[in-house]
Amino acid sequence: MESESGVYHVLNRGNYRADIFRSDKAKAAFLKCLGEACEQTGWEVHAWCLMSNHYHLAVSTPNANLVEGMRWLQGTFSVRFNRLRDERGHLFQGRYKSLVVDPEAGLGPLCHYIHLNPVRARLRPVSALRDYAWTSLPWLLDLKRRPSWYRPQPFLDHAGELADTPAGRRKYSDYLAWLAEDESARKQQCFESMSRGWIIGSAGFVKALVQEHAELAGQGRRLAAELRETRESLWQEELAALLARLGRTAEELRRERKSAPWKAALAAAMKKRTTATNRWLGEHLHMGGLHEVSRMANAWLRASEPALEKQFRPITNYKA
Repeated sequence: MESESGVYHVLNRGNYRADIFRSDKAKAAFLKCLGEACEQTGWEVHAWCLMSNHYHLAVSTPNANLVEGMRWLQGTFSVRFNRLRDERGHLFQGRYKSLVVDPEAGLGPLCHYIHLNPVRARLRPVSALRDYAWTSLPWLLDLKRRPSWYRPQPFLDHAGELADTPAGRRKYSDYLAWLAEDESARKQQCFESMSRGWIIGSAGFVKALVQEHAELAGQGRRLAAELRETRESLWQEELAALLARLGRTAEELRRERKSAPWKAALAAAMKKRTTATNRWLGEHLHMGGLHEVSRMANAWLRASEPALEKQFRPITNYKA
């Protein structure tokens, strides 16, 4: 079940535990995809970690779109990864795992758990953790590296109401060093359960969520239909805004040829700002089948992305 302002621990491994992140280039490519997914969906990421064969994310979804965003993130990264290596087949071990997180009692400990993952794997001592490039911890310590969708405050709050200041960030590093050495504190924060089951949080949070699930039992199809209708309505609003920015009309979409360059630019802009499917774009932009849309939009992005950003910059990015 997805909910507005939902918080999740999302993780997955390479297929057959393969080392899909064995190179820094592969890790950087995944982070680029993550950033694009956040821009399209409005996700907020509180912590992340990339290891050789798996990843961890602590993510909030203000627009109840975890499934939609994860489909795009893993699918896009897999396509790019396989294309670069001229390979085929499944990259990840199944769909992915997502645990529902209590934003009050569970999110802070989850972020600490994710930050300490390289220490548990003996890749870095805790004293050198800030030098491990592939967690969100360096983003906390260096404001210039932070993207707009990074939100560290929940774990700073949990570590002692720390401020996001140089002094507060130093205290957080000290807090992680203490936590890495204190087994009883890690047990109290339920580190052993962070990747198990389906929920992370207090007993009260678990009880409330179970009750909510019971009340919604049997309504899955109706809720899915409502979510789809809402999502497509937002896509339509974004399309109308982009058409207005171009000085084009819906009638021109119907009248002009499928391969018109401005349609390719429009499809590319929609793909950058939303999670609209190629099938939906093909139908509403009158560009033909989903494969034609994908080919034309991706070709435009590869050739003209700087121009695309300049052309559509005045439009507010889609956040649903």
